[in-house]
Amino acid sequence: MSNYLNRRKFLQASAVAGAASFLSPSLSAETLYEAQVSHIGKSKWDLDTPALCVDLDKMEKNIKAVHTGLKGTGVGVRPHVKTHKCPAIAKMQIAAGAVGVCAAKLSESEVMLVNGVENVLMTGVNVTPSKIKHAMALRKKYKGFYQAVDNMQNARDLQDAAKAAGIVADIVVDLDVIKRSGVKNGQPALELAQFVDKAPNLKFHGVLAYDGAVQHVEGFKARREQALKTFEPVVHSYELMKKAGLNMEIFSGGGTGTYDIMPEVSGFTDVQVGSYLFMDHQYMIIGGKNNDKEFDDFAPSLTVMATIINNSNEGKYVTDSGAKALTLNVPHGKIIGEPDFDYNAGSDEYGSVKIINPNKTYKVGDKFEVIVPHCDPVVNLYDFMYGIRNGKVEKILPILARGKSQ
Repeated sequence: MSNYLNRRKFLQASAVAGAASFLSPSLSAETLYEAQVSHIGKSKWDLDTPALCVDLDKMEKNIKAVHTGLKGTGVGVRPHVKTHKCPAIAKMQIAAGAVGVCAAKLSESEVMLVNGVENVLMTGVNVTPSKIKHAMALRKKYKGFYQAVDNMQNARDLQDAAKAAGIVADIVVDLDVIKRSGVKNGQPALELAQFVDKAPNLKFHGVLAYDGAVQHVEGFKARREQALKTFEPVVHSYELMKKAGLNMEIFSGGGTGTYDIMPEVSGFTDVQVGSYLFMDHQYMIIGGKNNDKEFDDFAPSLTVMATIINNSNEGKYVTDSGAKALTLNVPHGKIIGEPDFDYNAGSDEYGSVKIINPNKTYKVGDKFEVIVPHCDPVVNLYDFMYGIRNGKVEKILPILARGKSQ
C-alpha cells in the first residue's frame, strides 16, 4: 500500500510534525486521516466542496518536465516547498533528481526536516534570538539544513549562536536583486561572504538570488531580457567571490518563470522552481519560449472543486468557494470547460461567476473545476490535497506545513 494511504505511516508523520516546536495542529492526525480516507476511490465530482485537488498524472509530468527542460545545461533543480508545503511531494521531487529543496521560513523548514526531507535550504533569514537559537538546534539535529544571511550583524549573531550550540552552521549569502532582501552587490556582498568563510563556526557554501519581479513578466523575450539585465550585479558579486577563492558550490535562484533562462547566467548551479509543480492562472498567461499566448511548459495540475449554490440572478452563478478557498489574487480562477466565464472569489465564503459565452447550462448542485489564480497561498488554505488519477481520489496528501509562516 502506498505510504500516502498507509494509516500508521500517516499518523506517525503527522505526530512527528506535531512534536516540532512551531506546530500546534487544531485537529488530531487520526481525526484528519479517518475523515478523509473514506474518499479514496471516489470521483472528484462527488467530493464535498471546496475541495483542493491535484491531478497526479499532470503533477508527475511537471516534475519530469523541468528536468527534461534543463537537461544538458548543467543547472540543477532545487524546488521551493512554499508552493506545496507537503513533505510527501518534496520527497517525490528529490527522488526525481532535485538537488534538495528550498523553504521560505524556519517553521516550514522544520516540518520538512522532521518528516525526512534531508536537504533543506532556508531562503529567508533568521534575525531574532529565539529563531536563531532554534535554527541552530535544527542544524545540530539535521545536517542537511542550510541558512541564509544578508547582513554583517546577523552573520555575527549566527556565529555566536553556532558556537554556543557547538556546531558549524551551513550558510549561503543572500544577494539583493529586487530591493526586498539580500546584501548589496559588489564589495558589501564580498565582505559578508568573506566574514562567513572565516568565521570558525560558520561554513560558507555560496549565494542565492531571487528576482521575484521578473517571474511574471509577459512575453518570453521581455522576461529574458529583464532577467539577464537584473542579474548583472549578482553575477559581478559571484565573480568577485570566485576570484577571492571562496567556495561557490551553490549559486541558486530564479523561479518557474525564468527556469529556462537561468542557464545563461555564468556560474549558476540550480533553479528554485516552485509553481511549475501545479501551475496557476497567473503563470499561464505570461507566455513561454515556444508559445507567446500561454506558458504551457507545465500543465495546470492544481484545481479547486466548487459547487453552485444559487442561480437566481440572470447571468450569474454563486458558488460555495470564495476567498477562503481561492484567495483574492488576480487574474481570477479559470473554470475548466468554460474559458470565458469570470470566476470572482471576492467574498469570503462565496464565488461569483459571470456567465459569458456558456458551453452549457448549469443548475444548483452542479460543480465547477477551477484552476487556481495563484497556487502558493491557495495551498496554504487547506489541510490536505486530494490526489486525483483518472478522475478519482487515489491519495490523500497532508499539507503538514500549512500555516507555518514563522
